[in-house]
Amino acid sequence: MLATKRVAVTESVWAELSDLKGPGETFSQLLAEMIEREKKARLIDHLKKIADEGDFVELPL
Repeated sequence: MLATKRVAVTESVWAELSDLKGPGETFSQLLAEMIEREKKARLIDHLKKIADEGDFVELPL
C-alpha cells in the first residue's frame, strides 16, 4: 500500500506543474523525474567545483 502525502503549493506552482505533466503521467511520476534530474545536476555541479577548486596530487603510474 502506498502512503499518500499532501504538499501545499501556490496556484502558480500548481499551474506550472500541470503544464509540465505529460498525458497519463501522475504528479508523483513528474516529481520523481524532476528529483532525479536535480540530483544529477547537483552531482555535476559538485564535481565541477571539486575540479575547479581541488588541489590534486599526481599519482605515479
